[in-house]
Amino acid sequence: MRILIGYSCCPLTRAAFERAGAEAWTCDLLPARDGSQRHLQCDIWDVAHDRWDAAVLHPMCTNLTVSAAWAFADPDYDRYPGVGYHQRVTPQTLTGAARRDARDRDIDNFRRLLALPYPKAIENPAASFVSKAIRPADQIIQPYEFGDDASKATGLWLDRMPKLRATGRVDGRMVNGRERWANQTDSGQNRVSPGADRWLERSATYPGIAAAMGAQWGRTSPATHPSPAPPLAAISEPVGGGDFVHGAINNDRA
Repeated sequence: MRILIGYSCCPLTRAAFERAGAEAWTCDLLPARDGSQRHLQCDIWDVAHDRWDAAVLHPMCTNLTVSAAWAFADPDYDRYPGVGYHQRVTPQTLTGAARRDARDRDIDNFRRLLALPYPKAIENPAASFVSKAIRPADQIIQPYEFGDDASKATGLWLDRMPKLRATGRVDGRMVNGRERWANQTDSGQNRVSPGADRWLERSATYPGIAAAMGAQWGRTSPATHPSPAPPLAAISEPVGGGDFVHGAINNDRA
């Protein structure tokens, strides 16, 4: 079975599929975090139409999530002189018409991914503009359902792929009658500090979810066709280690 793990340079999911006996390849604009030679460093569309048996895809969610809905509005300089918004906007953050245009492009890209001919699972935040523009997620999962002490509602858009089965719940701590996990403050906010790499840290693939994907989606019948060699220019050179998932489409990574 030949698996494409798109928009990812994370070794966790690839290794999980390999443990299940699959031939798994990650693909991202960034190099493989573990230096693996089973990584295609290129735009996803350079390889998406190769002969794959299935795919797990993690397109960039910055312009698709509703968590920063304020940024899609036009600036109001009368209400917020000199800034236009209720908070400071960093230079790399798209706002107003530029962000709406980026959202529309990313929604079109999501549609193209769903139309690929092989079975696939596409991961994005559960609260996403995709739900209204295309369709709601087929499944919403949490890291704490797969053995990790964390909360992050994650949507899975499934095409000929079964829903993931939870593997083991981690109970959170109780704060004023509400359950909180290690990645959350007592008020429920994410603990990741502001900074240039905040998006990178928040896009981490949780080990339990990666393991479940490999174990449950990687044990199907082997491919009946030979595996084509990957484009040599796309194979990354070895670099350092790490376990992050990234978007890999040629747009801004705000």
